[in-house]
Amino acid sequence: MAPAQASLLAKLDTQERVRDFLTNAVASGRASHAYLFLGAPGAGKLDAAWALAQAFLCEQDGCGSCDSCVRVARHTHPDVHYYTPESATGYLIAQTRELLDDVPLAPIRANAKVYIIDRAEQLRANTANALLKTLEEPPEGVMFILLGTSADVMLPTIVSRCQCVPFRLVSPAVAAQAVSRATGQYPARCRMAVAVAGSPTRGIEFLKSAERQDARRQMVRAIDSLIAADEADVLSRAKSLIVAVKAPLAEVKSTQEKVLEQNADYLSRGALKQLEDRNKRELNARERSGIMEALASARTLMRDVLLTLQDEAADVVNEDVRDTIGRLAAATNVAGATQALEAVATAERNIARNVTPQLAIEVMLFDIRKALKCR
Repeated sequence: MAPAQASLLAKLDTQERVRDFLTNAVASGRASHAYLFLGAPGAGKLDAAWALAQAFLCEQDGCGSCDSCVRVARHTHPDVHYYTPESATGYLIAQTRELLDDVPLAPIRANAKVYIIDRAEQLRANTANALLKTLEEPPEGVMFILLGTSADVMLPTIVSRCQCVPFRLVSPAVAAQAVSRATGQYPARCRMAVAVAGSPTRGIEFLKSAERQDARRQMVRAIDSLIAADEADVLSRAKSLIVAVKAPLAEVKSTQEKVLEQNADYLSRGALKQLEDRNKRELNARERSGIMEALASARTLMRDVLLTLQDEAADVVNEDVRDTIGRLAAATNVAGATQALEAVATAERNIARNVTPQLAIEVMLFDIRKALKCR
């Protein structure tokens, strides 16, 4: 890797130590084959993983604009594999088997491959043991990036085979400032983006995505309408929300189909089936991520309603929908707003447990509607 490729990591400006550490590793050509990024949710671990993947795969001296860089930035590069637990109890054995079957295969577009394993603390003994040898001695040109909250809750055998990189939790104010510097948008809008998206880099991506912003608007409108909504209205809103959340997946699906078409003559039937299965898993993971972002929109909105009811309106983050916040605050009380927040938290847990997204959102909207009538 050329030293200039380290510039791709400059976007990690809210994690200076991490940025400098990874920059030095990339610039010196001594990047590890296995990293373990550790820190609380919202610390920017996933952002850093994608940035490192971009630097690792770029063949144009860290241009940030070549085909490889653009594909990684859009999360559509076929040689960057993102994994998240698919069951309520953690990673499935089938997921580990799929990963291990893919590792020896040649890259599709780049000269290397990256595997990002989110929530690695959910790699249990029955799934993790098969990974150990590959983590310790991966093939040339393969990098693993594991993400976890703490080494204390992970298998020691996994931790010992990775280079640990600690992340500090970034304050919302610092995160919003980083987004404002990168986008030039007003601080208030940047605060909202960070609150909804969960980190500075994802906040920047959120502000660049018309589809993701539309999903947020749909969620705000859905909750705003609940005061006078009947059952049919609630079900219709839930269906519209799912459609809005899936909108950004169209590009990912199109890219997957093109890759399958390009490789149809070169891969065996078994390899093609494996690629199709991986694509399906990836789409499901991205849909869940979009649902969680939509739920974050609901959570921040109801938090703002609660703050307004507690005479702390100066701390709201959804300043562009203050009228909606005012209407909701007028329709309920502190107990109702608290119950609505609990309904959102339940929906988030249900999505994490692989409950059908539409069902989880329907139940949440009905529960919020009930909570709003707690006066």
